[in-house]
Amino acid sequence: MSDEPKHGTGSDRPKAPSGDPWTRLPSMAPAAAVPVRPAPGTAAPRTVAPSPLDPGASLDPHGIHRTLREEFPLTYDPLLRAWVLSRYADVATALTDSRFTHGHRPGDPPCARAHVDVDVEALRSVTERTAHVLAHRIAERQQADLVADFCHWLPAGTVAAAVGVPYRDMMRLVRGRAAGALAGECGAQIAVREKALASFLANVLTDPDQVAALRDAPAGLVGRAWTESLRRDPPVQVMVRRTSAEVPVSGGMVPAGVSVALLVGSAGRDPERFREPDRFDPLRDDPGQLTYGSGFCPAVTLAGLEAEYAVRALFTAMPGLRLADGFRPTQAGFITRAPRSLIVRPGG
Repeated sequence: MSDEPKHGTGSDRPKAPSGDPWTRLPSMAPAAAVPVRPAPGTAAPRTVAPSPLDPGASLDPHGIHRTLREEFPLTYDPLLRAWVLSRYADVATALTDSRFTHGHRPGDPPCARAHVDVDVEALRSVTERTAHVLAHRIAERQQADLVADFCHWLPAGTVAAAVGVPYRDMMRLVRGRAAGALAGECGAQIAVREKALASFLANVLTDPDQVAALRDAPAGLVGRAWTESLRRDPPVQVMVRRTSAEVPVSGGMVPAGVSVALLVGSAGRDPERFREPDRFDPLRDDPGQLTYGSGFCPAVTLAGLEAEYAVRALFTAMPGLRLADGFRPTQAGFITRAPRSLIVRPGG
């Protein structure tokens, strides 16, 4: 009989989906989950940790994240076949500490190779031009879906323009495997940038005050809004690392030689780090997002430029842009997460 801690029977918990990257990780025998001792006068903690793969978690993971942060800051999840970290301090450590391996960090060799050839001002120019072309294509419509009609194309179009692919051919050539050949390992991360942009625009358009503040805002304020969106709604919710040594964290000790699932989406909403963490507030006085390294990465640079020029292009082409009546963006996804649609009225 396995000595892995049980989170439920096979009949009441789903199996990891076949496309999930953890299905390829080796099995390992962990210690028991490590709950936090409750403060006097508070309710006793759960004896079994919830799993991010529980039914319904892809639609609303925040309750599970809250329980993990408060009661199970270090636990082993047999569905993920990995130890799970959910607090900001622990996830931030794992993303930057060299004892956590098998993950990309800005400044790694692919980024360093790209840095030699990247002209940031040229990227700025092609991003601005591509954003304005796409915005004007939907400006005359009565209704549009910004996810399908704008976010889906801007990252691809920016890559295409940067490498000299004609506009009429860009969507055919820069998606899928062709993107890697055209833009390199980092610049080819198009799907992640699409999701980050969709969440950013959803956060901005959901609040009329944010629309007014960012319509003619300087780049610095747009950048703060972008950082805040990455904190609140990161496009990659879960990252996998592997330990090369034992590492102490707030919930105990992560063993050496094990896989670790970092709940980035949970860490960004940790109330120990952020006040009112569920609120989107570009002007918050405790800003910050999880960092993955201090070096240069073309994907990070491109994503920031795409966010800045998306706002400028959309509000220039459509000054009255707003969400369609009765529509509210809904985030979905487990490993990556973003709105699947963003229905707007271009003319207001």
